[in-house]
Amino acid sequence: MAVYQGARPRSFLFPPRPRLVEAPALPRRKVRGAVRARRRQGRVGFMLGAIVLAFLLAFFSLAQTVRVSATSFDINRLLTERELLEARVHQLQSDLSRHGREPAIRKKSLDAGLGQLSEPLVIPAR
Repeated sequence: MAVYQGARPRSFLFPPRPRLVEAPALPRRKVRGAVRARRRQGRVGFMLGAIVLAFLLAFFSLAQTVRVSATSFDINRLLTERELLEARVHQLQSDLSRHGREPAIRKKSLDAGLGQLSEPLVIPAR
């Protein structure tokens, strides 16, 4: 006697149980040959896709980091330039205030060959 997997030995003491009402048979599903033969698609494609996705995410993160670094470098450069311009404005204001006073004007006029004014000449009215 051949024994098949899932087969149960018959009992000599108990009669076989009557089967339940036979349900109408369901139509067979059509199964692809690869599934029926238990051949699955290789996981190599899935792994390659995962690696490519990981690299894309890493490159995106790197691009964002570089963009933030470049922006902060530009901000620091502009702040330094602003400080230099403010220092130049302060220097020019101090130069204007110094050159606009009477001693500086007198010195510049004497250097240019001009002299002191004499007493004013008053002309009588007719």
